[in-house]
Amino acid sequence: MIDLKTFEVWFITGSQNLYGEETLKKVAEHSLEIAKGLDASGTIPVRVVYKPTVKSTEEIYDTLLAANSAENCIGIITWMHTFSPAKMWIRGLSILQKPLLHLHTQYNRDIPWSSIDMDFMNLNQSAHGDREFGFIVSRMRKNRKVVVGHWQDPEVLGQISAWTRAAAGWYDWQGAKFARFGDNMRFVAVTDGDKVEAELKFGFAVNTYGIGDLVAVINGISDAAVNELIDEYEATYTLADDLKKGGAKHSSVFEAAKIELGLRKFLVDGGFKGFSDTFEDLHGMVQLPGIASQRLMADGYGFAGEGDWKTAALVRAFKVMGSGLPGGNAFMEDYTYHFDPNNALVLGSHMLEVDSSLANGKAALEVHPLGIGGKADPARLVFNVAGGEALNASIIDMGNRFRLLINEVEAVEPQNDLPNLPVARVLWKPYPDMKTGCAAWIYAGGAHHTAYSQNLTAEHLQDFADIAGIEFVRIGKDTKLDQFRNELRWNEVAYK
Repeated sequence: MIDLKTFEVWFITGSQNLYGEETLKKVAEHSLEIAKGLDASGTIPVRVVYKPTVKSTEEIYDTLLAANSAENCIGIITWMHTFSPAKMWIRGLSILQKPLLHLHTQYNRDIPWSSIDMDFMNLNQSAHGDREFGFIVSRMRKNRKVVVGHWQDPEVLGQISAWTRAAAGWYDWQGAKFARFGDNMRFVAVTDGDKVEAELKFGFAVNTYGIGDLVAVINGISDAAVNELIDEYEATYTLADDLKKGGAKHSSVFEAAKIELGLRKFLVDGGFKGFSDTFEDLHGMVQLPGIASQRLMADGYGFAGEGDWKTAALVRAFKVMGSGLPGGNAFMEDYTYHFDPNNALVLGSHMLEVDSSLANGKAALEVHPLGIGGKADPARLVFNVAGGEALNASIIDMGNRFRLLINEVEAVEPQNDLPNLPVARVLWKPYPDMKTGCAAWIYAGGAHHTAYSQNLTAEHLQDFADIAGIEFVRIGKDTKLDQFRNELRWNEVAYK
């Protein structure tokens, strides 16, 4: 489990020295109460840390400089309790490197009609203080999220929470390392991309490692360690008798467990947060890493098949953003369609590697032949995925920019048995409907690989894209294809 409580956002209130000590004392008291209230709300997954009121160019600069270098600070929340002349913010905002949320709120929810006077007005003037601040942020073309409403409003808390999760995912990417075992699947376009530009834009590094280096680690795993992991398999999953110790096919499970331990050691020793591989380049491995990839994802690692490093990184970001929420996040692929006019569905799956955190009930560990890759029969976890609201997301390299594309979907419970399809699988209906959703995805250049989420929403990913400074395109319940295509055309100009 990724513990988001190790992260913090700083609550910074702006004012000025014009108002005198009594007013500034009240500003500080109110700010501390709001920061403590946000921190104790139970809605926001990270810590909210109060910082003293900033009242000058120097105080603003010093506070934002400190935020940049604070190890666990993943972003700042700003609020102008009074009027804070925005030219004071230029120098600080110009060096700010952490995500920014502008909370347009005020201490009191209601106007005290019978007692309001000019002293009250001078103290509680964020209605125009925040507009002054908003101008300078817009003038400086700084990305930020603006949240409007009283600080105790559940909707406001939910919006702040979504942003903090996005900020945590972004923070986790900074300096992250992803291992690519082998190269991209030969001749495939959409899963490839510019790794140099990605490191410049996103902050994570992708480098290739020889399969021989991984195989050497796998071969060094002891039989005792393998048998201990197999005991865990048998306690956690449903296994046929011939796969258990002493069974006719137990050797396949043994090899799978050895691969998992070797992969895990390679990733831990190298400080990696995710990986990709390709079935075309696994020389020296007995079988494809099926259950290994599934279980490593369930533990928080990013993964995608066929060398798709962009989706592997996105899966890792989803794991961080969704930490602590019910439901899972996983590597996924749009595999095949059910074009029934009355019940059109997409069957999502992959040949082996879908994260078992999505499993609806107890997964089965099974071994079956795989007609691709030229390896021994691999072990994998087989399960169905529960119904409910979900989304698919894809990061696409458009040549001059990265695009984050999402399609909101409704997953449905399996309606038929699939006795001859021994893979993890999920059925969903794309929004707004099958034809529009699929056409929009194709017009936008979306990949066949995605990160699938049961607990993140378009708001989380909009916030994430804004923090990253990349294009965000959403296909949802209200999508109209003509308007969607126009949006893509307009974006070509906006992101030129």
